[in-house]
Amino acid sequence: MGAAVKLTTRARFATVCIHAGQEPDPSTGAIITPIFQTSTYVQEEVGRHKGYEYARTQNPTRAALEANLAAIEGGRAAFAFASGMAAISAVAARQQQGDHVVVTDNTYGGTFRLFDKVLTRYGLTFSYVDTSDMGAIERAFTPATKLVFLETPTNPVMRLSDIGAVAKLAHGRGALLVVDNTFASPCLQRPIALGADIVLHSTTKYLNGHSDSVGGVAIATRDEDIEWLKFIQNSAGAILSPFDSWLVLRGTKTLPLRMAQHSANGLALAEYLRRHPKVTRVYYPGLPDHPQHALARTQMPNGWGGMLTFEVASPDEARRVLARFKLMSLAESLGGVETLVCHPASMTHASVPPERRKAIGLTDSMIRISAGIEDVDDLTEDLAQALS
Repeated sequence: MGAAVKLTTRARFATVCIHAGQEPDPSTGAIITPIFQTSTYVQEEVGRHKGYEYARTQNPTRAALEANLAAIEGGRAAFAFASGMAAISAVAARQQQGDHVVVTDNTYGGTFRLFDKVLTRYGLTFSYVDTSDMGAIERAFTPATKLVFLETPTNPVMRLSDIGAVAKLAHGRGALLVVDNTFASPCLQRPIALGADIVLHSTTKYLNGHSDSVGGVAIATRDEDIEWLKFIQNSAGAILSPFDSWLVLRGTKTLPLRMAQHSANGLALAEYLRRHPKVTRVYYPGLPDHPQHALARTQMPNGWGGMLTFEVASPDEARRVLARFKLMSLAESLGGVETLVCHPASMTHASVPPERRKAIGLTDSMIRISAGIEDVDDLTEDLAQALS
């Protein structure tokens, strides 16, 4: 049987994605981490076991994934949950009655629903601001502010926040910085290296990458956050299953290759749409006319991802275009190898009140694309016929 893979501290990103947290199975030498589909573990005697007692608390497949994702994001520990929203809930549950949270105004509709409809019932308060504006963040702070919650780029208007500057501001005011890094992935953006305390992902998206698993992860850097996430993961029990953990581990092995193609296709589609006469506006951080393009070049140095949004002349026109796609599929979610399109106002952000959607610039004429890794000429041809 071969020796376990020992990564050096100098191992490059693609190597970390493939090997971190994983070593050949000691009983067989299998190079792929097994799916430990078990609910419990036999103990040798009372109080003596092999480190595993009950599968809600520990599972070897999930542990391998958590070690892998912690290494990929540059954190100290990771905790895998049954969905991205379960991961966000676990982080938010750290707050106490009376605490105040500053949130990106163009946050994901599910995040807004959790914060606005659930957590406010327990005495938390939230201020939703344009976090691309440092002045707006600073003005939103109160003596009770304990957390800043960023999404960058935002969904779906692709607005960026300066993670390093926000981290400095938050820490200077005694608050934590949490960054939802789902849209960018750790291939393109490293929030912990820029000062974030906790990074969140919907593993459903780019980390898994194959549209066949739902999950979430929280990656932490501080002892107290690690202890809390370990406690709430076991106490609340919203754990990622062994099979889903195995699927995400499979996904992270090809993450750098996939993200390179997602980014190349995203940029090509954005450039095509910018020239199209029926498109009134394109939102993509890789375009020179994006308001935070200079920040994107430094904060996302390895590419700008596969997410882009465009507007057409009217809501009716948007619906007509969405009905005409042949290769691209009309569906919620993102980050898979296949290209998906959606209508944010009636799909991903339907839970956001119309007046809030208007305030953040989310119009009924928007179409969001999650560019897959198909041949870009085929994707362009499908866009052309849908817009014709």
